[in-house]
Amino acid sequence: MRVTIKDVSRASGVSIKTVSRVLNKERYVGTETRARVEAAVAALNFRPSMAARSLAGKRSFQIALICDNPSPYYVYEMQSGIRDRCALDGVRMIAQPYDRNSPTLLDDIENLVEATHVDGLILTPPVSDYPAVLDLLAKRGVRFVRVSPGSAAELAPSTFIDNEAAAAAMTAHLLGLGHRRIGFIAGHPSYATSGQRMQGYAKALGKAGIPLDPVLVREGSYDFASGAAAAEDLLALDPPPTAIFASSDDMAAGALTVAHRRGLSVPGQLSVAGFDDTALAGFVWPPLTTIRQPTRVMAYQAADLLLGPADAPVERREVAFELVVRESTGRV
Repeated sequence: MRVTIKDVSRASGVSIKTVSRVLNKERYVGTETRARVEAAVAALNFRPSMAARSLAGKRSFQIALICDNPSPYYVYEMQSGIRDRCALDGVRMIAQPYDRNSPTLLDDIENLVEATHVDGLILTPPVSDYPAVLDLLAKRGVRFVRVSPGSAAELAPSTFIDNEAAAAAMTAHLLGLGHRRIGFIAGHPSYATSGQRMQGYAKALGKAGIPLDPVLVREGSYDFASGAAAAEDLLALDPPPTAIFASSDDMAAGALTVAHRRGLSVPGQLSVAGFDDTALAGFVWPPLTTIRQPTRVMAYQAADLLLGPADAPVERREVAFELVVRESTGRV
């Protein structure tokens, strides 16, 4: 027979209402009482019905991920991190891809909220910085957490890495290998992270006494094709750069392909570096030197903020990045 909340109540010696409070992670439940309920839940292998939980309160026990990112690796890691955190609370994640350029973006998000009654949303770049979306959610009273926001950090909880410091660290690594002519492939300007990484690149060059040369900068779109196109332009320069730093692994993979097509030895004649440390970084040859952006951790923390107390102060959680050196970069 199916174990019910009444069984948990009897086993723990507390009321059904108290069991419900513990299951819903509500405050004002004593530590000892909470421990007794959680022990009973574990002993009975109790699995609360989501429908019953929804009927019993004002929550749907569902949250939604709003994403628009050209990298399938980023999206997968984001979904995995959120799912890991949701599983702890018995909450369902709805992953909803959107086109940031769609004229119906606002209507699509509002329809999602209406149809699912989600308890909150996690917004990834670039939607996490769209004022119209933020205003819509605020007016409707829908909780949301932002991943890597670039402005108005006080609006809602957020998770992020220091993109400027990370890009500066990678540029400093290339400078330390003797490179002085370093090409840079920026991300799409609609992403706040693009500007932050560009600033880090410029900052590291300035610290080394090297002026920023606009000729060595190309704009990409965080995807393979734009990285390849940017690398074609950079390698056609006279003289070409001795290193290319791309703002994502997908774009770095595009640059690697162009280098191979041109017969260039990597890293003998050209060093290539990326950003993110997605699975792709280890699939390409040679494996990419890159910045490890712990996307899954950022996603987990975003879900943790969203599932926390609604009246908690706005919190910004910074996650540490890591410079990962592999075979795609070498000395001049």
